[in-house]
Formats: sequence, C-alpha cells, structure tokens
Amino acid sequence: MSDKYDLVVIGGGPAGYVGAIRAAQLGLKTAILETRDKLGGTCLNVGCIPSKALLQSSHHYEMVDKEFEHHGIDVSGLKLNLETMLGRKQKVVDDLTKGIEFLIKKNKIDYVAGFGEIAGPGKVSVSPSKGKKTQVLETENIMIATGSQVTPLPGVEIDEKQIVSSTGALDLAKVPKEMVVIGAGVIGLELGSVWRRLGANVTVVEFLDVVLPGMDAEISKNMQRILKKQGMAFKMETKVTGAKKAKAGVTLTMEPRDGGNAETMKADVVLVAIGRRPFTDKLGLDRIGVTVDERGFIPVDEDYQTNVPGIFAVGDVIGGAMLAHKAEDEAVVCAEILAGQTGQIDYDSIPGIVYTHPEVAAAGKTEEQLKEAGIEYNSGKFPFSANSRARCNADTDGFVKILSAKDDDRVLGCHIIGPQAGDLIQEVVNVMEFEGSAEDIARICHGHPGLPEAVKEAALDADGRAVHI
Repeated sequence: MSDKYDLVVIGGGPAGYVGAIRAAQLGLKTAILETRDKLGGTCLNVGCIPSKALLQSSHHYEMVDKEFEHHGIDVSGLKLNLETMLGRKQKVVDDLTKGIEFLIKKNKIDYVAGFGEIAGPGKVSVSPSKGKKTQVLETENIMIATGSQVTPLPGVEIDEKQIVSSTGALDLAKVPKEMVVIGAGVIGLELGSVWRRLGANVTVVEFLDVVLPGMDAEISKNMQRILKKQGMAFKMETKVTGAKKAKAGVTLTMEPRDGGNAETMKADVVLVAIGRRPFTDKLGLDRIGVTVDERGFIPVDEDYQTNVPGIFAVGDVIGGAMLAHKAEDEAVVCAEILAGQTGQIDYDSIPGIVYTHPEVAAAGKTEEQLKEAGIEYNSGKFPFSANSRARCNADTDGFVKILSAKDDDRVLGCHIIGPQAGDLIQEVVNVMEFEGSAEDIARICHGHPGLPEAVKEAALDADGRAVHI
C-alpha cells in the first residue's frame, strides 16, 4: 500500500468506485475507502439492485397468477417460496459486489475497509472495521462520495422489523397481510409494488396530493390511477404523526395535512420511504472548513471542488437528483478534471426511471416547468394501446409524451409510462444530448412491430401528424 496518493476516494458506492477506476485509468495513484464490508454502496447492497431483483421475481409471480391463463397457459398449485426469492436477490448482489472488487484489483487501486474522516489538508484518517489500528493516508486530492442515508420521520422509529426502511423492506421474513408505505416516491412505489404482487394489502400514505412528486403532472395522475387499478390503495394529503408497536402490529396515527380530525391505521409492517438525505456528518468537514448547507449538502464549483482546494465531492452529497448514474458521471468528470482533462454533464438530459410495472421514465423539462418558465412548446403523445407490440404483449397501459420547442422543434423533455419505459427513454436522451428535434426522431425508421414505434409516433404527434391515432 502506498504512503501517498494522488487521490483518495471516500465511499465505495457508484460514484466512489467508478471515480476511482477512472482516476486509475488516467494514471492517478488511487485509494478507495468503504465502511461496509462490501463495495457498491447503498445502490448495490440495499438499494437499486436488490429491489430490481425482487421487482423482477415478483412480476413473474404475478404474471403466473393473473396473466398466464389469457395466453392459454394453465397453471395450478402456484406457491410462493419467499426464501428462494430472497436468496436469488442476494446472489445477484453478491455476484456484482465480487465483480466490483475484481475491477478495483484490476485497476491497481488500494481498497481500505474502514470509516474515512478528513483529518487535515491532504490527510484522511481511516478507522478500520476489524480490529486494526487507525491509519492516515496522505493524498494530493480527496473525493467525497459517501452517498445518502434514509430520512427519518419524527414519531416513527425504524427497527427494520415492524417499521422498516428500504433496507428492511428487502428482507421481510414473510409477506405481510397489511402493509403501509409512508411516501409515494420512487422507493415507496417500487417496494410497495413488490409486496402487493406477493399478496400484501398495500396502502400508500402521502403528505402531498400527487404520487412521484416532481414528475410531469400527467404522468403522476395516470400512474396513481394505474397502481390503484392493480390494487394499491392511496391516502393522499395525509400526515403521519406517530407509530405504536405491539406484537399484533403497528398502529399509525395520522391527520389530514390541511387540518382535521386525527385517525389511526393498523398494519403488520410499515415502510418509511419519505426520501434520503446526504451522508456528510462525521467526515470531519467542519474541522477543515468545508462548507455544508443547512440540509447537509456540499456546495461545489463546476469542477466539483468544494470551497477547500483539493477536496472534491460528487453524487448524492452535492444535491440534485439522487441517481446512481448521475453520481457515476459526476465522478468520471471529476477524475478527468483531476487528470488535466475537461468534461461536463448536461443535467437536463439525465433520465429518471421508476421500475414499477408499467415503468415510468422521464428526461428534461415537465410541462409545468415549461409553463412556469414561459417557454412555448409543442406536445406530442402516443398511447401504448395503439402500439402493435404492446398489444401483442397485452401490456398497453401508458403513453409516450414528447415536448419540443415551438420555435426550433428542439426536444425539451420526454415522459413515458409503459412497458420498458426505462429503455425507451434512452433514444430520446441521445437526441437531447445532440440538441436534436422531434422531427429528427420522427424521421428515423423504427423496427416494426416494436415498442420504440410509440416514441416515433409521439414525435410525429408533436407536429400533429401521428399516423396510428
């Protein structure tokens, strides 16, 4: 292990390990610190990856239970083996974490297990997790990539058994009969979908009046309608004020957001999913004078440098969309700048995806944002009910919406509810990156019959000339 580094990365999640690998590729002597016993961060260990594995497994289960007979496939004696399902999920995680460790070794990066704290200019103190002595790494530059943590809800104490965060919701020992999800954001709807498919009665309690806050309003409205049709219940504009645990379950106390009488609701399991907050405490930032705002985020300049020279920050800790792919790209650009190169990110074309069924995907501006900014635009929309492949797949919920500038037809945003929305959005993201137009998409020949034809038709509709509606 080296005595001195060009870069020490604190945090082994998507931002941290990707930034470390890119820095090593560019010839920087690099070390990475991670307090977990595995690399990959929240996303890989207790977030994006295990949740997607369970979403896939639970989707298969529900298809067999409710959809196979329509295809002429008769199945009897359907039984859920939750232990096997959870085991498969864990194997996916384990295989991927081993893959990251291999990449770290391949790129000759020093991996130090322990909690990293900035001890002073160019110094990172590492408190090991397993009985070794604290060591201090000297470095020219430090990259903070410590990610985020669950936002707590006052009066509702998480124990990861009856009242769980997203972490506990990935490992429930049995399917709850009644489950309450506090928060109608991405995490709440995804994990709520998993347990609903497996047999739980799921009620989502949300403080706001819309699901998926921040999404295009038409998307939010339609997604709530679709999920209700699937069997998920919603209690909107409601504030949860407390929770009381007993052997029989959890009793939540709630009240209307805008005033009114309090009420209670009982559940076997309560999932708290009201958001995430940056993990920036205990890093020694105050000791060295790194500015942190009132919410715990670290302000950075265009090079991702903090107010203290030589200390950089990327990913969830700097705010913006808390997305693994956004964090990875920031870490790559930061590493390239440290190596004397240049780079930038177009934040308007970063896609956001919700892996429910149907999926939701969005990039660029919403209609509400364009109206607020006074930007004139055209809106083109095409329903999957009119798409041949979606019909063949019996998967017709949702639509594609493309927003383009009225003056030059440049694509300003795209919003999709539908099958494989997370994949379909990428075509539009590519066009947006090159400042392309709706007409550019409309003129591209799309394979038939295919789901991407819905994207083409929405682009055509932006000019009022969709063919199949």
